Amino acid sequence: MREEIGENSHEVAKKAGDYQRCVAFHGHDCPGLAIGYRAAKAGLAFLREDRAEDEGLVAIVETDACGSDAVQVLTGCTFGKGNFIYRDHGKNVYTLLDRKSGRGVRVALQSGVMDLNERHRQLIEKMRKDAATQEERREFWELHRLKSLDILKKPLEALFLIRTANPQLPPKVRMEPSRLCACCGEPTMGSKLVEFQGKDICRDCQEKTQKVNP
Repeated sequence: MREEIGENSHEVAKKAGDYQRCVAFHGHDCPGLAIGYRAAKAGLAFLREDRAEDEGLVAIVETDACGSDAVQVLTGCTFGKGNFIYRDHGKNVYTLLDRKSGRGVRVALQSGVMDLNERHRQLIEKMRKDAATQEERREFWELHRLKSLDILKKPLEALFLIRTANPQLPPKVRMEPSRLCACCGEPTMGSKLVEFQGKDICRDCQEKTQKVNP
């Protein structure tokens, strides 16, 4: 089931159960997950594509926060398939690329969407410090649920800036035999080995050696 641009995503979530699948994968309901859900739905609708069964779609996320889990669930793009790419930019920006058509879409969160009221912010701080009472924890999760619901109900134009994207498509995942690291002896993808003091070693061993001998 595709979400058309401007369609009430809350109704789509209730009908298809897609949002609950995201919650089950992520572990809890929260505003960040709702953002990723709406972004993924919008991107798929823009490209007129469904969930990827192989590497046909590529997702590029610029955050490692909650929303990225929803993108994986809905698009079928995963680290294991090599079509889920993380860029550490700290932004709620999600780009989907279609290998077949060469088309792409960039979905960027607008300013102010994730603003929280003062009480919500206070409770977040208490939760971070593990100082919230049981009653405060219940209040926190209820405010989280209500904020998520608000995001699910909002029209797309109130949430995101959506535009065509034309970044270079990354290569498909490469399959190659492993070779043994000359230091730890563990099988390692050959192309990931690095030459260090005349030996081919894994990057983990290289980092450890450099820490000992900077």
